[in-house]
Amino acid sequence: MVFFLVDTIKRISNAIKTRFQTMPKRILPLTDAQVSKAKPRDKDYKLSDGGGLHLLVTKTGGKLWRFQYRFNGKQKSLALGQYPQITLANARKRRDEARTLLAHGQDPGEVKKAAKKAAALKDASSFELIAHEWFSKNEPVWSSGHALTVRHRLEKDVFPTIGKKPVSEITASDVRTMLLKIEARGAAETALRIKMMCGQVFRYAVATGRLEYDPSAALKPREIFKKRETRHHSAITEPKELAPLLRAIDEYQGTLVVKSALQLAPMLFVRPGELQKMEWSHVDLETSTWSIPAEQMKMKQPHIVPLPRQALKILQVLYPATGDGQYVFPGRGRRPMSNNSINAALRYLGYDSETVTGHGFRATARTMLDEILNFRVDLIEHQLAHAVRDTNGRAYNRTSFLDDRRDMMQAWADYLESLK
Repeated sequence: MVFFLVDTIKRISNAIKTRFQTMPKRILPLTDAQVSKAKPRDKDYKLSDGGGLHLLVTKTGGKLWRFQYRFNGKQKSLALGQYPQITLANARKRRDEARTLLAHGQDPGEVKKAAKKAAALKDASSFELIAHEWFSKNEPVWSSGHALTVRHRLEKDVFPTIGKKPVSEITASDVRTMLLKIEARGAAETALRIKMMCGQVFRYAVATGRLEYDPSAALKPREIFKKRETRHHSAITEPKELAPLLRAIDEYQGTLVVKSALQLAPMLFVRPGELQKMEWSHVDLETSTWSIPAEQMKMKQPHIVPLPRQALKILQVLYPATGDGQYVFPGRGRRPMSNNSINAALRYLGYDSETVTGHGFRATARTMLDEILNFRVDLIEHQLAHAVRDTNGRAYNRTSFLDDRRDMMQAWADYLESLK
């Protein structure tokens, strides 16, 4: 009987001992101090925090958070970030989020991959990235001056506001808010040009399949911008604004005929129709004059335009190309170039019709010859082919003050050259 009791007690003791030996050991949570003081060893090793979370300490000194889990019977590992960028508390939060996904039947690793892919797709369709594509596509045909202006406007006014947003998430309200901020600082013209430029980027996104429609198309300038004084012919009358335009004209990449006309337009400041129909038979390169017959003038009076050295140089370069024909600037067939050629070239350079027109160069010269170069108003009016009368009310003839006007035209050409 005693033997039986001793044997029973021994079996119970062994069973209890075995039970404790096979029970999983409890993992004590890590402390911030343990994580911070963990040193590299000869081999990578793990410090467990519990719940599937551990810190992988590499032999090179790296400390990487990992979450071990099973999904559909497979053992998997999820990277949660690197210490110290991801603290112990943050790592536990990420572990708990992953465990929540598991509880809802989702693989945390696949969810992370999907989120990363969505973020990459979002970045690939941002306004800034598409604008850079659009810029690169058009830069080869732009002048360097225009390209610089476009880049500056994008970087200063557009990218900080809507650059990071996917184009599909940009609304008309977003664009309107951006434009009104630009207008509020007194840059209404810039706001208008930026609207046009953004519209081109949006339409490029539509053409490349990343956008359904241009959100800026619904914004009409007359409805969102403050009303401004209407000018019959828009013109630039400030030297700091005229200089970049003159440089852009010199770098124009169109035909020699249009470029030459574009260069002469601000220099000679005749009416666009007069320049368009300029004939070689009316140009005397030896005396440096261009005599326009009465039938080609608005006032039906003959007119003389003294040609400065810079104008002669342009005509001498053009002569081998068009000198065997009637018109200095020929178009198709035997007709002169289109009456819209100058304005079309200005639009190509990025200057809209509310900023400058071919006819507006007359106002540019009228203002700056008077206010900056201090020439007599009657000389300027003569050269503009306006009706100027003497003290007896008689109209001066076309040769009046010709030497003075010749000096003025040369001074004007020199001034334009100095601006560039």
